[in-house]
Amino acid sequence: MYRRLLATAAIRGVSTVSSAELAESAGVNAATLRRDLSHLGSFGTPGTGYEVARLLARIDDALAVGRDWPIVIAGAGNLGRALARSRGFTTGGFRVAALVDVDPAQVGSIVNGTRVSHVDELAALVERESITLGVVATPASAAGDVVERLARCGVRSILTFAPTVVTPPDDVLVHHVDLAAELQVLTYYSAHHAPGGRESKASA
Repeated sequence: MYRRLLATAAIRGVSTVSSAELAESAGVNAATLRRDLSHLGSFGTPGTGYEVARLLARIDDALAVGRDWPIVIAGAGNLGRALARSRGFTTGGFRVAALVDVDPAQVGSIVNGTRVSHVDELAALVERESITLGVVATPASAAGDVVERLARCGVRSILTFAPTVVTPPDDVLVHHVDLAAELQVLTYYSAHHAPGGRESKASA
């Protein structure tokens, strides 16, 4: 989030930004922002703020922006195909290097220039493409097996969209994105806090 805001400021020609301005744009308080950025070193100047270019370069360095990050997407259904076509997976050094599936109807098809391979080819693809990141876009029933396969192939960082909890090996980081759960956060807010919601009516 901080990187995106700083990159936008740099495009607009902004040279410095205060912690209050950056914090407000990020939706956090200034103390939280200063604490977060302190992990990268000392950058702020009292009365002036942060040098946008310098802080952006430091964040880019911390996030390893600019390196080549080949990705394998497991699951070439609607979600997997949408992810493969997403600009977010083709910017910032990210590159969809492989797509795998078990469905004969999907294997052999081309998605955004990448051929869908059978999941049994996963190990060879990871080695050939030097893949370091995995994305799981399979049904929940297959997610655990796919995470295990990725781990056995040496993929240590995995993003999963499967609506289930998976237990990876200790040396594998799995980040879980549950779209249904995120929507339920919004339905809770709409039902209890938004204008016209239950809580609003109860207090009227």
